[in-house]
Amino acid sequence: MTRGRLPVLALALLGSVVWPGAGRAADLVFDTAILQGLDKVTGRVMTIEAPVGSTVHFGTLEIIARTCRKRPPEEQPEAAAFLDVWEIKAGEAAASLFRGWMFASSPALSALEHPVYDIWVLDCEDSNAKTSSTPKSP
Repeated sequence: MTRGRLPVLALALLGSVVWPGAGRAADLVFDTAILQGLDKVTGRVMTIEAPVGSTVHFGTLEIIARTCRKRPPEEQPEAAAFLDVWEIKAGEAAASLFRGWMFASSPALSALEHPVYDIWVLDCEDSNAKTSSTPKSP
């Protein structure tokens, strides 16, 4: 490698660290997170539509989807939702169980740890269109 190319290579590597999304299309933002819930005691599996900003319930869990995003169709498929999950028990204060991103392609990467319930992300969609292919404006 010649001396003149070294700074160019270093700048290219630095650019990929500082701007990880550079050269990539922006994620599409949707208004509803599609989740799946499992009650480990009863074996009940339920699909949950969680409108962004609204509270939904699954057993003793209270779930709020803060945002739901998908990659554009020309990129590798991925849906992710930022969720807040609390457990509500009678006579007790609400206990925060989970706050963070969940990814549809890797549910175990950032999972809700609970002895009775499992929650994971399936998809994002627009409630008006009832299809996962029509995004809101970012």
